[in-house]
Amino acid sequence: MTEKIRHAAGQYAAVAALAALMAFNYQIFILNNAFAPAGLNGLATMAQYVFHFSMGYTTLIINIPLAILAFLFVDRKFAALTTVNVIVFSVVLLLLQNNIIDVRRLVYHTDDGRSTLLAPFAAGVVNGFIYGESVKAGGSTGGMDFISAFIHKKKPAYSLTHISFVLNTAVACISYFVYDFSIEPVILCIVYCSLTTYTSDRILQGGRNAIRVEMITGHPDEITQEVISSMHHTTTLIHAEGGFSHEGKTLLVCVINKHQITKLTEILKRYPDTFASISQVTDTVGNFKRIKNS
Repeated sequence: MTEKIRHAAGQYAAVAALAALMAFNYQIFILNNAFAPAGLNGLATMAQYVFHFSMGYTTLIINIPLAILAFLFVDRKFAALTTVNVIVFSVVLLLLQNNIIDVRRLVYHTDDGRSTLLAPFAAGVVNGFIYGESVKAGGSTGGMDFISAFIHKKKPAYSLTHISFVLNTAVACISYFVYDFSIEPVILCIVYCSLTTYTSDRILQGGRNAIRVEMITGHPDEITQEVISSMHHTTTLIHAEGGFSHEGKTLLVCVINKHQITKLTEILKRYPDTFASISQVTDTVGNFKRIKNS
């Protein structure tokens, strides 16, 4: 029980820290430059620009009702973690905007108040990292994620990617009218969305990418022993038969880290009668641990 409490506390602390970082990201790179980020936060950013009503309040107004609905009808833990994210983000952002936490020297903007590509580049990469880590912790950053959770609950077959694309496209189009009928904010929104998506995908998949190698060989024991001793992974042996010669062969299946492919190639060169095919693995689930040296 103590371990479960410690794990849960770690999750909430991680989500809170990521939310605080996201508030700094918005204050330093986004809100002082003329472009809107993705999703419902993009709408809140434009509302602040037009009405001078702090995004910290708008975020709470939008997300708290969605959080309650998600808690009741979707998933309680997901809703609780995301609510912590939303509240911490809003509170820290209000502290920053009222200079209680003073970061004015760190705020990036050009002399005319318009952003260059540096602002959405930096903000997109940082927010992609935050989103990826928040999802890994079991929560999200709120807004569109709540809506996506509702839709997925009711209509699992719907593509959430398409829904997010439609919403982000709408935000980009609206930003043209909000920011003085200029095409620049539309381009910057697209840059931000692309970098956020790319970075979050790398965070969510990067640690679990791997290479799957299938080897047809007459030296299964020798190759397996070299893989274990030099790469600290193992193989799965499957008995096979050649379709032309009908000779008995062994199919070795091995999943390794991407950086180990060069080492495996060196091993296979020592067995010229071995044939191997290589494919990309986008995710690994379960036991993919390295075997310890004896």
